[in-house]
Amino acid sequence: MTAPAPPRLPDLHRADVVDLARVLCDLPSVSGAEGPLADALEAALAQLPHLEVLRDGDAVLARTRLGRSRRAVVAGHIDTVPVQGNLPTELRTVDGHEVLWGRGSVDMKGGVAVALSLAARLTAPAWDVTWVFYDNEEVEADRNGLGRVAENHPDWLTADFAVLGEPSNGGIEGGCNGTLRAVVRTTGRAAHSARAWRGDNAIHRAAPVLTRLAQYEPATVEVDGLHYREGLSAVGISGGIAGNVIPDSCEVTVNYRFAPSRSLAAAEEHVREVFAGYDVTVVDGAAGARPGLDAPGVEEFTAAVTAVTGGEPAPKYGWTDVARFAALGVPAVNFGPGDPSLAHADDEHCPTDQIRACAAALEAWLTEGAS
Repeated sequence: MTAPAPPRLPDLHRADVVDLARVLCDLPSVSGAEGPLADALEAALAQLPHLEVLRDGDAVLARTRLGRSRRAVVAGHIDTVPVQGNLPTELRTVDGHEVLWGRGSVDMKGGVAVALSLAARLTAPAWDVTWVFYDNEEVEADRNGLGRVAENHPDWLTADFAVLGEPSNGGIEGGCNGTLRAVVRTTGRAAHSARAWRGDNAIHRAAPVLTRLAQYEPATVEVDGLHYREGLSAVGISGGIAGNVIPDSCEVTVNYRFAPSRSLAAAEEHVREVFAGYDVTVVDGAAGARPGLDAPGVEEFTAAVTAVTGGEPAPKYGWTDVARFAALGVPAVNFGPGDPSLAHADDEHCPTDQIRACAAALEAWLTEGAS
């Protein structure tokens, strides 16, 4: 049986960037099922003679080879969280502004549309550019397409600066906080609850753990001119096996969000200090990324963006794939259309003027001084 033809994208040279975003959103690509969209992207990019197209799994890259002295990466993930009755997309009016409503409009096919449109139209930018469209960002880290490319083909991501099109309300969000999850355990002695004095309640023993969390004062840390707010929070608690048994074990899961000036090892040491005297097991962690705004030539990017969208660079509090670029030695920022608080929401929607403004800002940056 002949395999079905991949869906076709509109003419990238002519398509309005908002219309392109709508087409991308209307091609469902929930994590793990990005193949048809990746096929469509590869087919469309392969028609552009100024680009070399590469592929690893469902990650598609396209790059110029103009011999410029600097190379930029512009990246975005093509997967979304599951659809919840929010496709097909619609153009709606919210608070007097036109928005693109539907799954993926914020996280992050608005940003993907910006990159795809510019990849087609900018045939001779001032920087050499690698455009990256990758899979499986919304799931476990070991499935992340950008991480896979970094492991299999690190040379594909070599650059002087990277822009990740994660939603940032059309402003620059530098770097990102790191994240660490740990389990704090208490132990006791099981007994029948009718004879509670014969046991030692492990859940009760967890009370000082919760007190330490409640009294913890998170720091605000300045890193390269941006102020990152930290946080240490209980995100889960479990214990007990039956309604008539005094529990002999309890686990409190905590999440530490730490400034990018702190290493993952230092973050782990801090958590162990906070819970000194308890059994602490780190179960997951990822280092953050410094803002990257002091890298050579990046002031041009900042100037171009602020001239179009306004506002000053701000920190990214959540963890994003800019940290993967930082691990490769590539300074990176988050910059894309959409309100991050609407990502994954059933009423996910993105102002269309933000999509156009982000495209204009990136174009101004990448073409400044181009011959």
